[in-house]
Amino acid sequence: MIVALLGDPVSASLSPLMQNAAFAARGLDWTYVALRVRGEALEDALRGVVALGFAGANVTTPHKLAVARLVGAEVESVNTLVVREGRVHGSSTDPAILAGIEFEHAAILGDGGAARAFAAALPEAARFSRRGTWPPDVAGVDLVVNATSERGEVLVELRAGQTLVELPYPATATAREAERLGARVIDGLDVLVAQGAASFELWTGVPAPVDVMQTAVRSA
Repeated sequence: MIVALLGDPVSASLSPLMQNAAFAARGLDWTYVALRVRGEALEDALRGVVALGFAGANVTTPHKLAVARLVGAEVESVNTLVVREGRVHGSSTDPAILAGIEFEHAAILGDGGAARAFAAALPEAARFSRRGTWPPDVAGVDLVVNATSERGEVLVELRAGQTLVELPYPATATAREAERLGARVIDGLDVLVAQGAASFELWTGVPAPVDVMQTAVRSA
């Protein structure tokens, strides 16, 4: 079976390394490939996933919102596709990292596909973006999700008692400053593994080898 990553760009993604290690660990004759897909070719790519007999796909920047519309998903942002009986079903595993994190008040930075997936999982969270409310005010917030693409600028200063969930990898200036000031940081590789493990289980119906996936991305 084949699973694809659909996005533009995809060359820096660690998902193929991670998922192929997971398939091997479970003894599955599956392959994960990264496919660069331009926006104007997205609808054709989705038809191709079905026509070529793929088991499913992941969706990354900048296609998560458009794919959700094209497949008629119940969620606004889609990062995981499962093909069943010739139909494509879309969902989001982006917020999987939230399982097990204890918090009372959350804030989300960004308004792209991943940010909207987290917003759906955290409907009471404060939301900040450069096209909306900015700069972020995270006073009284104990969980901050950084779903922006900004790497060099410190977006917020977090301290002990606060947790930062970082979607970008490698670590951004925001994450490095949060660590320096004593905040807990859950980095982008942990987020990648959590969403990847959830996607793996949707495709295969088999428990994901999370330790193997962690080792694969950390070794890279």
